Order: sequence, then C-alpha cells, then structure tokens
Amino acid sequence: MPQASTSQSSAYLTALTIEIEKKLQRALSSPSQRINLLQELFADVALEIDFRAREIILSKDEDEATSSRDEIENCLCFYDVLADHYVRMPENGKPILDLIVQLWSQSFASHIFALLFHKWLFEVPFEASEPEALRYASALVQGATNVFWIDIQTNTRRFFSLFRYLLEDVALVPVHLNKISLQAQRDLCLLLSRFIFFYNLVDKLESFLNQFPTFPNAFLIGGPKDIFVIELTDQLQKLKVEPALLHYLSHMKALQGLELRMATSTRLKACLYSFTSPGGPMYPTRAVRHAAWDTLDLLFPVGQYPRHLISLFFRLLYPWYWPSSCWYFILSCVKAVLYSILRLIFSSWENITKPKNP
Repeated sequence: MPQASTSQSSAYLTALTIEIEKKLQRALSSPSQRINLLQELFADVALEIDFRAREIILSKDEDEATSSRDEIENCLCFYDVLADHYVRMPENGKPILDLIVQLWSQSFASHIFALLFHKWLFEVPFEASEPEALRYASALVQGATNVFWIDIQTNTRRFFSLFRYLLEDVALVPVHLNKISLQAQRDLCLLLSRFIFFYNLVDKLESFLNQFPTFPNAFLIGGPKDIFVIELTDQLQKLKVEPALLHYLSHMKALQGLELRMATSTRLKACLYSFTSPGGPMYPTRAVRHAAWDTLDLLFPVGQYPRHLISLFFRLLYPWYWPSSCWYFILSCVKAVLYSILRLIFSSWENITKPKNP
C-alpha cells in the first residue's frame, strides 16, 4: 500500500512537471504573451495546495506525511513539493531548468527558478561552468528577494519555507553554503539579513552572524553585526506597509546588547528617529511613531529624555498637530485613570475575599 501511494504521488508530480514545461514552451514561443504566461506560471507554482491534492501528494507513508505536515506548518504550496521532487528526481527538472535558462532575462523567470530549484542547487550534484554556477546563484538571490518582497507587500508568509531553507539549511550549513561563490554567499547573507525579522527567525540570529562570510570592505564598515544592522536599517527605510514595519520594530529588541561601531549605531539611531515625527519624508502613522519611540528608548536609553523634549519642542512649531495631540493625550489620561481605578477595585476585592488566618 505505501508503494502504491508513493507511485501515485510521483505520477501526480510528474504530471505537474509536464504542465509547467508546456507553459514554459508556450512562453518561449510567444514573445507577445511571454510576461503574462510567466506571471501565471509563478502564481500557479506559489499557490497553496487544496486538500484533495494534498492527500495524494502526502500519502506516502504515515511517518513521512506527518513530518511533512509539521514542517510546512499546515501551509503547503506547490513549490514546496516540486522542489523536493526535483531533488529526488533531478531528471524530471532538467527540461524545466533548460527552458528557464532560455528565459533568464524575462520577468518572473528568477522567481520561478528560486521556488522550484532552491534545493536542487545545493543538494543535487551537477556539472556546470563557473559562469553557469554564478548565474544560478544570482538568479536564486534575485528571485528570492522578489518573492520575499511580495510577502511584505501582502503581509503574508507564503514563502516562509523558502526563507527558512536558505537560512537553516544553507547559510548555517557550510557544506551547502560553499557550493556557491563567495560573492553569492555575501549576497545571500545580505538578503537573509533584510528579512530574518519579518519571518520570525530571530532566535537564529546569533548562529547566523557567526557564519557570516568575509567582506572585502569589512575594515571600513565593521564586522558581521555592523553589516547586519546596516542592511536592516536600509530595509526599514524601504518599508511602506504599516503591519510589516510594526512587525520589524517589535523585533528590534534582539539588537539590544550588540556591540556596534559608532557609525553603525548612529545610523540605526537616525533611522529610528526618522519614524518618530509625523509628516515627511516617512509619514509614519501614530502606531509606527510610538513603536519607533519604544524601540529607540530601549536600544539607546542614554539621552531618551532630552530626545523627547526636543521632539516636543518641534511638535509645538506645527500648530495643526495640536488638536490631535491633545485629543490622544486626554484619551491616554482617561485610560490611565480608569485602569488605576480598576486595579484598586480588584485589589480591594481580593483583600475582602481573602480568607483570614485564625
């Protein structure tokens, strides 16, 4: 019975591979429809698998199906199973890879390559010239960057499994990381630095920094911690989605205690401070401003009171902000008074109901 289930799953994935190959061939032969076809193929590959197809694909044996479900955390997409399939059966993925190579310069080609062949690149032995290997690694980094930004723009985690693989199974595994060139290793680590907070893998930060490759300009910009914070700072300044920005700011406490160069520390402080004032160039919302203040005070406690006083002084220079500031100040005072009364009532009630010792 397990063998029959395995063959059924393999047949299903082979059929999917044939359909992907057909769409790539159509894109190659139809220049006018190429972008639309590649975009449709990317959407199909990134689509979450429905329950009927999931039963077919995961019905190999009880243990393997259970571990697969645990690993994908109940969110299984087609690229997850196809990436594993091309590692087990590289010959099935070879025609697709050849077609993608012919479409390198097209939009969404690197997206599709990153989703389907991120495991193949590190786990399957293959012979390739140095330019080809560099092209594969560059396409992986470029495609992964694009799909991670799609997650940020939509505030989803559809490509979490791709990020986790690149971090835990590539960046933290020297045997896999050394399969790509040193420049590709640097680009990959910079990419992971920008998105590690977004995908909630802060617990891997210390191990990740210990595996950082060497950079030629490290004597100017500092070590791995400085490079990581610089990339993170640049990422914060590019974020325009409020939930994603709040998510980043909530994880910034992981930077507490890092020994940074003065230039890096100043850069981070200036970035956070730019989110504390309403108006241009960032135009942060009230929630973002408060989160930025909390993060700034946590990471840089020295001088927090002068900073708040200076901020208050500049806020007084803009009278159109006074009504909203006064309104929120009144609301915060009312909430504080209500919470104090409730705490007093509950504490009094506990004292009344507490049994007295004889």
